[in-house]
Amino acid sequence: MNTEKMKLYDGPVIDAHHHFWDPIKNDHPWLKPDVLIPFRYGDYTAIKKKYYPEDYFLDVGNINVVETCYMETEWDPTDPCGESDFITSVAKKTGYPNAVVGQAWLHHDDTESVLKMQSEYELMRSIRHKPEGPDKPEDVGQYTTLMSNEKWRYGYSLLAKYNLMFDLQTPWWNLHEAVKLANDFPDTMIILNHTGLPAQRSVEGLAGWHSAMAALAECENVVVKVSGIGLKGIPWSVENNLWIISEVLSMFGPDRIMFASNFPVDSLCGSFSDIFHGFMTVCEMKGYSHAAQRKMFHDNCKRIYRTIPPHEIKENNS
Repeated sequence: MNTEKMKLYDGPVIDAHHHFWDPIKNDHPWLKPDVLIPFRYGDYTAIKKKYYPEDYFLDVGNINVVETCYMETEWDPTDPCGESDFITSVAKKTGYPNAVVGQAWLHHDDTESVLKMQSEYELMRSIRHKPEGPDKPEDVGQYTTLMSNEKWRYGYSLLAKYNLMFDLQTPWWNLHEAVKLANDFPDTMIILNHTGLPAQRSVEGLAGWHSAMAALAECENVVVKVSGIGLKGIPWSVENNLWIISEVLSMFGPDRIMFASNFPVDSLCGSFSDIFHGFMTVCEMKGYSHAAQRKMFHDNCKRIYRTIPPHEIKENNS
């Protein structure tokens, strides 16, 4: 037996996707006390509270998270750089996060000026703009997402000019449009959020997700964050997610996969330890070596998001 292949990963971790926020102090429309938007995990009232690095690391516990990547939080859409100012100040005070995915609306008239401003933040690496579109598979063909809108695609074309990547969050049934986007703009890396959102766990739903992800995996400029695969009202478990994680690992391989917690959002379905050790357990079950696991838990995020160590962020602020 190859004992190297059976060794659980015990090295440093970079969390590729999480949030910090203060919904009382700052403007997040979806986190207002009297607002509940339709959400895949149901009622999310429990996370409508301040969540800063000290709160995050309490959730992390004894897991060796050394760096993190902040994901935009649907801050007031009229003030995308206000969020960048906020998270920059948090990073300078605490050393975290170590890379940032910011907000920009790619079909707006001011897209280029916003992208230029965002690109000037030291930690800015990528942009997320959820492209809307069909809410269920049966609506595909009736209308499209913004990924097929010419004005939006022009905004997308500017990302490469400003050395920015694109974080894509869309349900799997829209990924055929993402394939075209990736092929049309090969110089822009797409980082697929939340494993393509395989929330439909019927036989048909899983088959559809698998087919869409397999097509996307053919695009060399696409990588995937394994996150966001919890189920409404059901505690996160390896049993519920084993097949999905196994298949995405097989399709994309350890060089194109990143571990991500999506905290505090995914705290609605599991603890940080549940999710981290669950992914690790699947990696061990599938026989991935310690070196391959290091890529998925640390090296790929370091390489792709070009994270800056905490001490350097603080030094730059001194």
